Amino acid sequence: MRVVVVYKNESDHARDVLDYLRDFKRQTGHDIETLDPEQPAGEQFCRAYDIVEYPTVIALSDDSHMQNLWRGLPLPTISEVSYYV
Repeated sequence: MRVVVVYKNESDHARDVLDYLRDFKRQTGHDIETLDPEQPAGEQFCRAYDIVEYPTVIALSDDSHMQNLWRGLPLPTISEVSYYV
């Protein structure tokens, strides 16, 4: 499984995402991958999964099929996301 947070570094929600990532790491011991939709890799990823709202948390299976998707704020609970890591 793979969990990715797509968010813009220079945005109003960036602080919320960074706090969430820190808390997630502290509580679970796992990191969550991040992507910036304004970078080439992030832009391609957003196009592939039809992500147009930020932040978005997406859980993917090992073969890259979407398992769950959370859009916008508030971010999902850590327990909801930790199921996928």
